[in-house]
Amino acid sequence: MARAVNKLTARTVQTAGPGRFGDGDGLYLIVDPSGARRWIFLLRFDGKQREMGLGGAHVVTLADGRRKRDEARRLLADGINPIDARQGNGAPAAPIMTFGAFADQLVPELAKGFRNTKHAAQWTSTLNTYAASLRSKPLDAITTDDMLAVLQPIWTTKAETAARVRGRIEKVLDAAKAKGLRTGENPARWRGHLDQLLSKRRKLTRGHHTALAYETVPAFVADLRCPARVLGLGPGTVAPGAGADLIAFAAGGVPQVIVERQEPVLVVARGAVAIDRRGAAAGDLPP
Repeated sequence: MARAVNKLTARTVQTAGPGRFGDGDGLYLIVDPSGARRWIFLLRFDGKQREMGLGGAHVVTLADGRRKRDEARRLLADGINPIDARQGNGAPAAPIMTFGAFADQLVPELAKGFRNTKHAAQWTSTLNTYAASLRSKPLDAITTDDMLAVLQPIWTTKAETAARVRGRIEKVLDAAKAKGLRTGENPARWRGHLDQLLSKRRKLTRGHHTALAYETVPAFVADLRCPARVLGLGPGTVAPGAGADLIAFAAGGVPQVIVERQEPVLVVARGAVAIDRRGAAAGDLPP
């Protein structure tokens, strides 16, 4: 019995949920959980199964996908690997899109949805700094080993930065896959992939501030309620040498700056009240 071919419809291509949908003769529509749609052609050459990307469904129509499939099958019948043939068919080879070039194009588009404009600069900075080894690599050539080479040096020493770098690389590679520029699994994916190769991040990487001993709380509150003197420092003033005894408070009485003993420096914020626990007067600083 002949295998069914051309099983998909244009409506299915537009409305199908996440999954893989076969059209016959090796042509498949892939719908990612994000909703991105792309075409692939599964082939076997020299005893190995290969996956040939045919482009995103927003660009390549169902008819185009079938035409590309049929062209690939004709090459296979002649003993030619269609994946290799795309690079040497007599026409000028299409430029290979690298991770760096694609990221440079993608970030400005993503930035349109950022709430803070500085986030775009942060994306560019982290990708250029920590993913520099990926920039010259073709998008479809980035592997799990490449990801480990990027992340392992900073995974424990700069845990928060490493997590952001991983997520941003994952986003870039997902976008590349949606545009048909790479196929296969995302090597930057955490769940079910990198979580098996890298240690689990601690939830509190910065740690807690040292707690105030409970028996000293009454005395501390009494200090806060006692009269204190105005130091006469304006907004932005730096007060060196004050030590841990100098505390700045917001207008509502909430601690705003507590100077550490190791670095006795205080930058006074606008509208704050500076209290010297050794002093005897209080008041608002000049605006």
